[in-house]
Amino acid sequence: MGRNALLERVRLGVDDTVVIAALVLLAWPAAGGPDSPGMTAGRVVPLLAALVLGLAVLLLDGGRPVLRHAVTAAAMIAAGFRLVHHDLAPAAVGLVLVVAVAVLIREILGGRVQSEQNRQQALLAQHAFRDPLTGLGNRSMFLEYAGEIMAEPARSQTAVIIVDLDGFKDINDFHGHAVGDQLLRAAAERLSVNVRANDTVARLDGDEFAVLLPGVEDEQAALAVAERVLAELHRPLTVGGVPMSVRVSAGVAVAREGDRLDYVLGRADQALYRAKQEGGGVARRFDPVLFAAAEARRRAEADLMRGLEAGEFEVYYQPIVDLDGGAQTVGVEALIRWRHPERGLMAPAQFLDLAESLGLLPRIGEWVLEESCRQAIAWQKGFPGFELNVNLSASQLGNPKLIDEVRAILDRTGLPPQDLVLELTESVALTDLEESARVLGALKALGVRLALDDFGTGFSSLSHLSALPVDVVKIDRSFVQAMPQSGGASVAEAVLHIARTFNLAPVAEGVEDEAQAAWLRELGAGRAQGYHFARPMPAVEVTELLDKQAATVIRMTA
Repeated sequence: MGRNALLERVRLGVDDTVVIAALVLLAWPAAGGPDSPGMTAGRVVPLLAALVLGLAVLLLDGGRPVLRHAVTAAAMIAAGFRLVHHDLAPAAVGLVLVVAVAVLIREILGGRVQSEQNRQQALLAQHAFRDPLTGLGNRSMFLEYAGEIMAEPARSQTAVIIVDLDGFKDINDFHGHAVGDQLLRAAAERLSVNVRANDTVARLDGDEFAVLLPGVEDEQAALAVAERVLAELHRPLTVGGVPMSVRVSAGVAVAREGDRLDYVLGRADQALYRAKQEGGGVARRFDPVLFAAAEARRRAEADLMRGLEAGEFEVYYQPIVDLDGGAQTVGVEALIRWRHPERGLMAPAQFLDLAESLGLLPRIGEWVLEESCRQAIAWQKGFPGFELNVNLSASQLGNPKLIDEVRAILDRTGLPPQDLVLELTESVALTDLEESARVLGALKALGVRLALDDFGTGFSSLSHLSALPVDVVKIDRSFVQAMPQSGGASVAEAVLHIARTFNLAPVAEGVEDEAQAAWLRELGAGRAQGYHFARPMPAVEVTELLDKQAATVIRMTA
């Protein structure tokens, strides 16, 4: 039992004793005067009645001291009246003294208990609003105080500075948490002495501090305070007697009339993020244009994640035709699309860069590969040897699980490996030529074929081409579009010559009219794809196209 609880129990016991003694004192006249003979039934009954009445008072007071005090006061007044009239027995006088002493003890104990409770409440308040490590106010204190300041009408403005120690985690990991704590205390002390007298400094969390600047003229004035603080914090801090230098970044935001505190803190955080993006060690103020862009990106990221979970992505297929075989479809290139509930069907260029930055392309690429392999098997039932081309991104090529994933998908879907063509752009392949050659060699060992997409745009040397185990080169659409309308040399023709030299199968991309198709046919391009033949389409439309072409061939041969 705690000291305070023990004192409270003793106080309550004394309080109960006072009530019983007071009632006995009130019943004393009914029990007989000082000259009454011994303990007769006439004296015992009133005393017992007083005891019973006292117990009733204790049980029925409901925690309200008024009834207890009334009984005690009545007993003392009656005893005083009898004492004045010389009608108070000696034993009753002793009882009065007992009641008086008990009341005195009760008040002393009550004062001690109340004092202890007040001390505990003060400690609780201190702990609730004080950071125990640095002695600064904590997040709760800052939020409450800053909210009050912002709610007050003022002629000047209020600013918030968020200060963060760059690389603090590395300091903790290298020097240990004890040194990290000393560094935080030193930084907090220097931060406190380098702000204005009416500014408030708090430690929000970890190595992040906040400064509230009431009464600033404008954003530039707040930025000047932040830059002065950073200049002081960049001077070596003494930690354990050893000077230690740290870099510090800061973000500044000024509250406008009617702004909520969380909104201002969010703007200061965005400014801090900008400072860190620029390399750290600087103070940056809130930029509404950059903030709007960051908010738009955040919403786009959330939207992309939601779309993935909701299954809003589809695979479209662009036919690849045989130029020498009457432009019959012999394969397709799988292309992802996002059927957005509000923006409609979105092309890859509208979301793949965002997916890449979020590290989602390996996941998306694996899904596209398996989905399209299953579809290709369905087409091969009617058109044996039908080929499927699927793109590999840079992040997929760097995925250590890529080989196992491709092998597993081929096993699950049953697609013959030789009918799968994995495409990667020339720029991706040349990022790390040695590693690309290793990964592509492992894929080649699975039996799949490899294509170098956008060939010629990366200005790679022929030695690079010979180092990669590719089977197909895809002539970039820009070269196809630049072909002369009638005869003459072109880059496309040079690429075709290179392909034949290295025994690679060429595929021309971006064919948009019959003149281009005819010229490629004359050059011996072999295969092509582009809007002239067909746009990317859902799987069901590819099936209809294949059935239509098959029916045409049957009619022509009948």
